[in-house]
Amino acid sequence: MGDGSSRSTLVLRTLIADYWKSSSLSWTLSQIFASPIWPKASSENYMSMGIKFLLLAICIWSLPDSLVSTNSSDGLFRIALKKRSLDLKDINAARITSREDLLRRDLGHYNSNFNDLEANIVYLKNYFDTQYYGEIGIGTPWQSFTVVFDTGSSHLWVPSSKCIFSIACYLHSKYRARLSSTYTKIGKHCKIPYGSGYISGFFSQDDVRVGDLLVRNQVFSEVTGEGFFTFLGTEFDGILGLGFREMAVGLVTPVWYNMFEQHRISQKMFSFWLNRDPTSRLGGEVVFGGLDWRHFRGDHTYVPLTRNDYWQIEMGDILIENESTGLCKYGCAAIIDSGTSLLAGPTAVVAQINHAIGAAGFINMECKSVALKYGNMIWEYLIEGIRPEIICVDLGLCIYNETRRVSPNIASMVQNQTQEGSSVGESAFCTFCEMIVFWVQVQLKQQKAQEKVYKYVDELCEMLPNPLGKSFINCDKMAAMPYISLTIGNKSFPLSPEQYTLVVEEGHTTVCLSGFVPLDVPTPQGPLWVLGDIFLAAYHTVFDFANMRVGFAKAA
Repeated sequence: MGDGSSRSTLVLRTLIADYWKSSSLSWTLSQIFASPIWPKASSENYMSMGIKFLLLAICIWSLPDSLVSTNSSDGLFRIALKKRSLDLKDINAARITSREDLLRRDLGHYNSNFNDLEANIVYLKNYFDTQYYGEIGIGTPWQSFTVVFDTGSSHLWVPSSKCIFSIACYLHSKYRARLSSTYTKIGKHCKIPYGSGYISGFFSQDDVRVGDLLVRNQVFSEVTGEGFFTFLGTEFDGILGLGFREMAVGLVTPVWYNMFEQHRISQKMFSFWLNRDPTSRLGGEVVFGGLDWRHFRGDHTYVPLTRNDYWQIEMGDILIENESTGLCKYGCAAIIDSGTSLLAGPTAVVAQINHAIGAAGFINMECKSVALKYGNMIWEYLIEGIRPEIICVDLGLCIYNETRRVSPNIASMVQNQTQEGSSVGESAFCTFCEMIVFWVQVQLKQQKAQEKVYKYVDELCEMLPNPLGKSFINCDKMAAMPYISLTIGNKSFPLSPEQYTLVVEEGHTTVCLSGFVPLDVPTPQGPLWVLGDIFLAAYHTVFDFANMRVGFAKAA
């Protein structure tokens, strides 16, 4: 029975591979044994093979939840997400950094890498604050990995079995090419930039299973070196990018492109629902091929994309209660990014928000000194109608470089001060001056008295968010904090204090932090906002590639 036994084992494996996700595992032994290619065998052989089948069926039933059947009669493909708890260390380590920051850093080991950053990269992050992740399979038989479904990047990468010099690789699942019958070697070297450096590895090709969807011949990266991207403490193994092909290293086709190019989904869209219920085991869902009506209320507000390489839209004013923060009144760019928990935006606005919600930042004496020394002149210039963009140049704090000012942001200034122990240089005073001009301008439009304006500027200097850390909030005062509203598609999207605050359990203590962090991206890409999971948890989000738009509706 040697030949027949191996043939029957092959048939059994084939049936299991083909039907492991069927709506029911109720097919019987008689159905399987009735297959025309099943060898003739005695009743004892049937019983023996039946026991083997039963054992294999038990193994299938014990597969991880996210790899169990997620399709339904509505034709949608759902990927269950898990949610991890953040601690203070994760929050403080989280970074969203503009490309310009990285290019300006005077760190010898960074320079050679970041000088070749692609021009279309706007910002980078390091995933320390990522909370939501799900499971996928790679290879045949599939090897399971937990990944972040990230709309802010375009790559699929997982640790490689050839990653031998990184401790983190030994703490995560590793892809083993030799165990997969569908693996194809590519071997081309690749480097992927992130907020804390690069990860490096090489391209490979294999089948990828995302829930019920089997994507064949998917090119992905096997990571062999992390650089400064350390994911020792993370609960996920890799990243599955849901961004655009134009942003992918080597222009590799992203997984979700191949889903519709291989006709696995009928509609070119996917949607996110993030579950805010802390008692629920389900962290949320990514739905490919459509949207789930159970996860939102009312209609979606759709807005067109403004770029063809990012999920980027135009956003209007940011309101504290009903008061304008000014800077985005006539429009700012906003990128919808499921790979971060944070809401990142221009320092000039974030400082106003953190001041209004009582978030305690780091007292910045340099900001106060600029306000004290130049405040009267800034006031007089604005009263006289001098153009705001030339005031700081006229005061000698900023210089022109061809057609635009040189205005490095605060993050780079604090980085240099922290590393070198020196006082802030002239370029940082330019940044402080520009912010003070903007703040005074906003107050003048509200017809505030000069004394009140100076007091307000002084308070904002104290509340400047720390680019290397986060701003704390008194948890007991959360009920009294204002709503912060974002204007998208001429419609207001309010966030309650509970929605924009990160609550972290630290030992036996609860710590509350502002979900707003600074990110200063210069023109032409900026001013820019990054709307992370804080926003996506409040508003169910549809990423409609067919119509190049994004839609938001109140999450249910």
